[in-house]
Amino acid sequence: MSQLVLASTSTYRRALLSTLQLPFITDAPEVDEAPLANETAEQLVLRLAAAKAQALTERYPDHLIIGSDQVCVVDGVICGKPHTEENARNQLRAASGRSVVFYTGLALYDSRHQRLQTLCEPFTVEFRTLSEAEIAQYVSREQPLNCAGSFKSEGLGIALFERLSGRDPNALIGLPLIALCEMLRKAGMDPLA
Repeated sequence: MSQLVLASTSTYRRALLSTLQLPFITDAPEVDEAPLANETAEQLVLRLAAAKAQALTERYPDHLIIGSDQVCVVDGVICGKPHTEENARNQLRAASGRSVVFYTGLALYDSRHQRLQTLCEPFTVEFRTLSEAEIAQYVSREQPLNCAGSFKSEGLGIALFERLSGRDPNALIGLPLIALCEMLRKAGMDPLA
């Protein structure tokens, strides 16, 4: 059986993958995450998830490599990680009172057989109408600077929402585990075996 590699340094993705109780290692892929001209959110996350998984092929030639990428779309605009408090506040202002769709790209690359599986998992978040004080308080308290959409749904971010809808709530955190389990089974690694 191939060894499992998570092509990410995200603590959130690592924690999610740990719930499957499969041994795995993590490594950082070197991938330019800039969007291409006229690329849709779905195309972007699928391309980046695949690129991240395949970027580690030389180091892991006999492995199942997981890549993932996520963006959110607010009023047709693709938003990634805010990286600064000001950007986080701006993202939350834009999302306030709106439905925001998160797209998580997932890739599983079997480097031994050069087989790639990919999918894009959408998840919709309906934000409450947020006050400036709520936005400032949330960003200050939770520091969601490395999270697409500027919140952590597994933390205090849940207080920002009216409703969540999608197949897998783990997709919102950055790694759709239901789809990943399906991919792993197709590649010969059953988490329950």
